[in-house]
Amino acid sequence: MKALRPWMLLLPGLLLLPGQMLSHHAFAAEFDADAPVMLTGKVTKIEWINPHAWIHLGVVQEDGTTTTWMVEGGTPNTLLRAGLDKNTLAIGTEIVVRGYQSKDKACRPACKANGRDVTFPDGRKIFMGTTGTGAPRDGADPREPQR
Repeated sequence: MKALRPWMLLLPGLLLLPGQMLSHHAFAAEFDADAPVMLTGKVTKIEWINPHAWIHLGVVQEDGTTTTWMVEGGTPNTLLRAGLDKNTLAIGTEIVVRGYQSKDKACRPACKANGRDVTFPDGRKIFMGTTGTGAPRDGADPREPQR
């Protein structure tokens, strides 16, 4: 009976492991590598939450209407290390985000994209994605080996 005790203590933790593994998705699960987007708009909201930060943009269309986009970035910690914080992404800042649209193109309640990099009005460009999620190797991630 004593030999079973360590396994009995591990069992509850092992049962929780699959849920933890599913909580962080791969790029291909939600985003379309064949649907690149280039979004220019003003930051309307920022969600500094794990596992991914979300930047909300108001993108003005050719007809004058505004479409709301939710752009998924890396973890808040990764973005902070890259130089993105609440001051650099202040509400009202106009930015250009290059990324990939979600597979669900319905845009309800907002259009969604995975952001690869963000460009500021002064020309600074910062990688905002997540390494190793299966996103296309498009040169945006400075940590990926160059071909």
